[in-house]
Amino acid sequence: MDTYLTRNEPVAVSLTAVLFTMALLAHAGTAMADKAGFSLYVDKSGNISLPDDFRLSMTHLGSWFVPEGEASGFHDVYTEPETARAYHKTGKFPDGATLVKELRSSAADTYTTGKNVSHATGDIKQWFVMVKDTKGRFAGNPVWGDGWGWALIKTGSSSRSVTADYRTECLPCHMPAKNTDWIYVEGYPTLSRPDR
Repeated sequence: MDTYLTRNEPVAVSLTAVLFTMALLAHAGTAMADKAGFSLYVDKSGNISLPDDFRLSMTHLGSWFVPEGEASGFHDVYTEPETARAYHKTGKFPDGATLVKELRSSAADTYTTGKNVSHATGDIKQWFVMVKDTKGRFAGNPVWGDGWGWALIKTGSSSRSVTADYRTECLPCHMPAKNTDWIYVEGYPTLSRPDR
């Protein structure tokens, strides 16, 4: 009996490895199916949510600094790494691409780099989330149109957008960027092909 187990130990180990690999592939297949189903951040009704841990899982596209006014502070913009790669190839945002703009308050002080140096603080004001929709999936939904889903998410409820009508609440600010798919791409150097 001991001899039988010892001789067949590699078979048992191989079978365990095969079962473990199959479980991993099944999990990966589920994740791919979710992504193939359009967007992980949009439900069946077209409600857009803020991606979890986007600062760690997404690529930073660039930042804006607004010196004064209600929107003052740093505006950091993120997208999926695969979206940035697709944009490098085609110059267009692919279906399902997600853009997250996080608005943070700023502070300034004197540092070794100079006087009145601004930096972002931990005070988050709000988030804007846009999801590219090339197929017009949510016709009649007032937060979807012109190729995008549009969401403003306040800090009190990071899972719920307060946008009611993108035409009146979002498009006016994006109108100057109409020719670049409503996105101010000049502020996102990550979307440019690197020189080296």
